[in-house]
Amino acid sequence: MRHKKNMVKLGRPAEARKALLSSLVANFIEEQRIKTTLPKARQARMLAEKMVTVAKKALVSGTTEGLLKGKRQALAVLRHRKHMDKLFTAIAPQYMDRLGGYTRIVKLGRRGSDSSEMVLLEWVNLAPVDKRRKPKTDDVEKPAEPVKET
Repeated sequence: MRHKKNMVKLGRPAEARKALLSSLVANFIEEQRIKTTLPKARQARMLAEKMVTVAKKALVSGTTEGLLKGKRQALAVLRHRKHMDKLFTAIAPQYMDRLGGYTRIVKLGRRGSDSSEMVLLEWVNLAPVDKRRKPKTDDVEKPAEPVKET
């Protein structure tokens, strides 16, 4: 019987599965939304929510030991310091008053090639970053040009 067994093997050995989920969660933290298949999204969602919970507990602890422990736990899963830093500075502080349910899965339909159910995994209540839009130059003050006398 499969009671309380929620790990889906995704057709991969254990190490490849861990690497896949780590990569999915790291890209999810960096990009703030990813398009993937439904089983992969469900597994990545569980891991991403655990990472947010670890970061929140570390930030609430207020001690350097608690923060260091949380960062080490997150780094063990995410494997890259820049993703861990973004988790602790940008994502976890926005969910401090939320008790859970940090992500959402939006179904997109089936993929044409193999008919896999495709979904969009995204953060709840997190402002998405539009990479297509250029940053405004009005915010940056330009130095005054010298006046040429003729």
